[in-house]
Amino acid sequence: GPGPTPPRRSRKVVGLSKLARVANAFARRLQIQERLTQQIAESLWKVLQPRGIRVVLECTHMCMSMRGVQQPRAVTATRTELGWLPPEPGAYNRGWEQVGCPCGARH
Repeated sequence: GPGPTPPRRSRKVVGLSKLARVANAFARRLQIQERLTQQIAESLWKVLQPRGIRVVLECTHMCMSMRGVQQPRAVTATRTELGWLPPEPGAYNRGWEQVGCPCGARH
């Protein structure tokens, strides 16, 4: 039979600057990147009520560039998905490729 039916779509639109404001509001707190990614996704989920949401966060950590291994261009990427997103073969890896995952590895 046919695949799962997506929930109704929200008609809300958000500007790019608002996304940056949401990210900055949560990023002011001292926390781990995985939790930050989840908080951004949950906040947008509540306000926008989309079918599905994918948040990918790429960060440069000062502890990596100034102390320890001293890798100034070291970037870590975290990703959170909520709700319904189209079930496509290979969509997960394509999502990482679209944001230019710096590690170049399959996830």
